[in-house]
Amino acid sequence: MRGGFLALLLLVAWQAGVELFRPPSFILPAPSQVAAALWSERATLLANAGVTLEEILLAVALSAVVGVGLAVAMRMSPRFAGGAYPWLVASQMFPTVAIAPILVLWLGYTLAPKVLLAVLWSFFPLVVSTYDGLGRVDADAEELFASWGAGRWRRFRALEWPSALPAVFSGLKLAVAFSVSGAVVGEWLGAQAGLGYLIQRYSSQLQASAVFAAVFLLAALGIGLFALTGRVERRVLWWLRTAQDEIGREEA
Repeated sequence: MRGGFLALLLLVAWQAGVELFRPPSFILPAPSQVAAALWSERATLLANAGVTLEEILLAVALSAVVGVGLAVAMRMSPRFAGGAYPWLVASQMFPTVAIAPILVLWLGYTLAPKVLLAVLWSFFPLVVSTYDGLGRVDADAEELFASWGAGRWRRFRALEWPSALPAVFSGLKLAVAFSVSGAVVGEWLGAQAGLGYLIQRYSSQLQASAVFAAVFLLAALGIGLFALTGRVERRVLWWLRTAQDEIGREEA
């Protein structure tokens, strides 16, 4: 509610500022002009938004598989973790903008380079948060499982994985946010469709209102996917919310 009020306040201030100072429309259009562009270009915007959405969803899915898989493997094998962790950190030191043209050269103007670039942006926070979450196990619960003679995989399934789920979802929400940026950068550097491609095209034609319309639609995609992930998290982690509510009632 407060966020919606703040957004409305910013739009009113933006509209008033444009009417007061009258900057050229190709530099800063008014919100009313952006809304008009959203309507007039709706078919083109929606068609290209579908392309970007496909890239984001594929990137998030691949990041989840790769990130969670690596984190689990590192948790199960400390030796593997010692060798893999420095390489994971090093993978984030390479400028992904420089890698994008190479991916386009290898894979062409297809979906693959954009998805791979988005994965490079988004998988790292998911690996780190999941790995850290798997290591945050209650010591008393761990001792209890050990006294029962529970094997390694049983402790993982019944103790470590449930304990790590909040961290997994935190990493997943970060992956969603980063994959949006990764997909757009990939489209900027080599694409024939997508919102990033449209932003470049409209910018070269000095259609600032259409650029803002594409940016707003891209932001709406990211916010919607982030909110959807949060909703899934609340559904999956209902037991955690129930426990927190009970603790709050006891403390009160």
